[in-house]
Amino acid sequence: MRSIPYQVVVNEVAKMCQEANFELGNDVIDAFQDALKNETSPIGQNILQDLIENANIASSERIPMCQDTGVSVFIVELGQECHIEGGSIYDAINEGVIKGYEEGYLRHSIVDNPLTRTKSKTYNSPAIIHIEMRPGSECTIHMSAKGGGSENMSALKMMKPSDGIEGVKAFILDTVKNAGPNACPPLVVGIGIGGNFERCAYLAKKSLFRPIGHRSQHQELAELELELMAKMNLLGIGPQGMGGSTTALDVKIEIEPCHIAALPVAINLNCHASRHKEINL
Repeated sequence: MRSIPYQVVVNEVAKMCQEANFELGNDVIDAFQDALKNETSPIGQNILQDLIENANIASSERIPMCQDTGVSVFIVELGQECHIEGGSIYDAINEGVIKGYEEGYLRHSIVDNPLTRTKSKTYNSPAIIHIEMRPGSECTIHMSAKGGGSENMSALKMMKPSDGIEGVKAFILDTVKNAGPNACPPLVVGIGIGGNFERCAYLAKKSLFRPIGHRSQHQELAELELELMAKMNLLGIGPQGMGGSTTALDVKIEIEPCHIAALPVAINLNCHASRHKEINL
């Protein structure tokens, strides 16, 4: 049995929260650069240049790239032979979020009660935490700072098997079209297909942790990702909804088996600031 001290998790998570908001990944910067080469709209080109400059300023000055520093979402791949010494991994991650967001002067965006809007008593926590058990003794923590605007434009639908793949495509494209400028395009679009009501939503979220440009391992899904991205970029929404040929930077699809009578589909939109970090403990 391998032990990881509780405080190590706290400190590493705190760093992740700040780095995610200060340092946009190279996968996203490269996607901006590629989009700039292909963007047909002068306004769209200017916006993409602004996004690159904004990311550079955030990195150099150690300030958030967006005022919405997001809900902290974690996927933890936890080995069965790995033990967090001194407390639970849930508590360690939440303490790390509080530490990272408060010390990094990141926005406190969590309310304890969604109906009364009562502010959370702890700084930007609780986080959303998913644990996936694995063989062995390793612990890998994936973190995303997920903004509220793009999350609000996400969608889930329990489709009928008779809707088929064309119905699924139509639902996905309609969701992006209806989002328009509200999700801060150019978007990274995460799609979960299969499982059940809650599982397809998790699959859509999980897909967003995959770096931009990393295609599905299933050839037919990889082709569908590219097909959908091409169709999204014909919608004319463009960067920040100001028109152009770059509405989506990437499309990610995760798929799982489901009930014979079901076809669950979830679409989790991510704004242009696709903020994700990973550490191995």
